[in-house]
Amino acid sequence: MADLESVAWPPAPIRTERLVLRTAEARDRAAFVELFASAEVGTYIGGPRSRDELERAVPEVPRRRRGHFVVDLDGAMIGMVTLDRRDAERPDHVVPAAGRASLGYMFLREAWGRGYAAEACVAALGWFAGAFPDEPVVLCTQTANDRSMRLAAKLGFTEVERFEEYGAEQWLGVWSPVMGNRSPESVP
Repeated sequence: MADLESVAWPPAPIRTERLVLRTAEARDRAAFVELFASAEVGTYIGGPRSRDELERAVPEVPRRRRGHFVVDLDGAMIGMVTLDRRDAERPDHVVPAAGRASLGYMFLREAWGRGYAAEACVAALGWFAGAFPDEPVVLCTQTANDRSMRLAAKLGFTEVERFEEYGAEQWLGVWSPVMGNRSPESVP
């Protein structure tokens, strides 16, 4: 993946029909704590973190990181979408053609089931494709995470492989307009 340092950050907020993807602000702190403390949200990512620990650790203004978008609905954070570089040291089972950019997402439980994740991921993938037109994106999720598996299919990710990691079967998919996957704009 090309270096995210090569693109202007933060980008202008990305607006969709219902959402805004933007950088973190002080008003998002409580939502970040709730997101990482939620047992439901943490089910497939190693479990929740202690609310007390998060209250101490999350700064008043959550850290802004390149490739990390807050998903905002009507002025309030409902989740986050990330586009990160996969750690070169991590045995990630990615074939060289799959690229090094990785899509991630987390949403507050009350935002589930309304299509917000798909809408936000489409917008983030569109931004990424504009910044890095030839770069594929990977997504890794547990096969037991039915919601995430459906979202990956809806977004046009194609399975590369399945493997065992963290005591569970993982699914790895790749998305790329170059490989013939649907463009983010075509997701309903």
